[in-house]
Amino acid sequence: MDAQQSTALTYSSDTGSGVGIVYILTNPVMPGLIKIGITAGDLPARMKQLYTCGVPVPFECAYAKRVQDYARVEATLHTAFGDHRINENREFFRIDPERVRVIFNLLPGEEIAIGEDAGAEESSDIAALKSANRRASVFNFKMVDIKPGTILEWIYNPDITCRVVDDRKIEFENKITSLSAAACEIGSRTGIDNVAYQGPRYWKYQGRTLVELREEMEQGED
Repeated sequence: MDAQQSTALTYSSDTGSGVGIVYILTNPVMPGLIKIGITAGDLPARMKQLYTCGVPVPFECAYAKRVQDYARVEATLHTAFGDHRINENREFFRIDPERVRVIFNLLPGEEIAIGEDAGAEESSDIAALKSANRRASVFNFKMVDIKPGTILEWIYNPDITCRVVDDRKIEFENKITSLSAAACEIGSRTGIDNVAYQGPRYWKYQGRTLVELREEMEQGED
């Protein structure tokens, strides 16, 4: 899909490309990257198709929506996030999926919920995916040089905050908890409760999510 077909985040459903699914895929062995793509058919089948011999573990679906004029929606998203695109000939972007999800939430359509291992072919694939996720999800505030007492903001609303207590815990609403547990609590209140919350994706410091800060630190060490 040519990313230059659209230059705005608005689109008309009268162009006639039909109904299809626009998706955001992630992969734990590709930290920091997401794939924004489309399919007119079955999403799990498409994910399995993308899981080739060149990809160590299956892709996971961060978000998907069935929309009208899906091809143009994809092109619009590709243009909107073009400065984060890795290669013009590939649909991969270096950006946190939650930043793209904000735009998805504005699109009319039907949200598609699938299992975390929907892209896996065999039980060994599922085991490899879970193992990779465990390694990727381990986070502590020392990784990003954030000290106890630091105030973090919820990615969707800077008025919702928490305070860092130690290397792993935060204080949220006078309760000591984890980043993920607090994110899950907020998500259930705001209606964004159909995802598996990875806490560092949903809290930000100085305008960047903790995941983005971690990736910047790790890239600086390479």
